[in-house]
Amino acid sequence: MSKFHSNYIITMKDIVREGDPILHQATKEVSLPPSEEDKETLISMMNFLKNSQDSNLAKKYNLRPGVGLSANQIGLNKRMFTAFLTDEKGKEHEYAMINPKIISHSVSMIYLPQGEGCLSVDRDIKGFVPRYERIKVKGFNLTGEEVLLKLSGYSSIVVQHEIDHLDGIMFYDRMNKENPFQLPDNIKSLY
Repeated sequence: MSKFHSNYIITMKDIVREGDPILHQATKEVSLPPSEEDKETLISMMNFLKNSQDSNLAKKYNLRPGVGLSANQIGLNKRMFTAFLTDEKGKEHEYAMINPKIISHSVSMIYLPQGEGCLSVDRDIKGFVPRYERIKVKGFNLTGEEVLLKLSGYSSIVVQHEIDHLDGIMFYDRMNKENPFQLPDNIKSLY
């Protein structure tokens, strides 16, 4: 039985850090319909993201703010993630997905001008991470129903970052190794 039941408060001590092998391997698909344990884990992961964005709770529990969290970031080899974010238009989005897969993407690319960060990475890594501007993601929600998300902009960037985690890819693996600030042609800044 996992300790990550819905009332468990995930803190930074639960976050697996860079260098742990689980972050560099593809995660295993989750059996459907999802078990109560998997549902509770996703709820706990979402609560962490919400708590981390609440300045009072973040201070109380010493949390770093996060917008996405994948199961392998808390040591679980399961293909599921949560995201809680406010997009570039000020709209709030909440996603909890099981067995997500990008089924299509735009040709156009974007990047965050300030770069990306990660709860599993304690150091500041400077550079740009090219991402697809728009993606379609198929997966399953907490009740095991199939869902299709059509994402663009910041939401697309965050979900690609989380799906990369589930595939054993860190954000800096997507950066240009010779020059982290070099970008491919025909890419634009999100802001």
